[in-house]
Amino acid sequence: MTNEKTLTFEEAMAKLEQIVEKLEEGDVPLEEAITFYKEGMELSKLCHDKLKTVEEQLTQIITEDGRTERFSIAEEE
Repeated sequence: MTNEKTLTFEEAMAKLEQIVEKLEEGDVPLEEAITFYKEGMELSKLCHDKLKTVEEQLTQIITEDGRTERFSIAEEE
């Protein structure tokens, strides 16, 4: 198995999609299904963490004098 930390978001999503397809086919032995499930959960967490990091980066703006400020858009109710 590839080291998850070095996977890009797109690579992790592609692997996750392959795992889901295998599990949906339903003819995977139980032990193998459990292994796929665990790997899928790790990949899912990796994708979530990468999205969270990007989201945090996108919520900061750099002011003209080089300071970093939080950026938020007020949501309409």
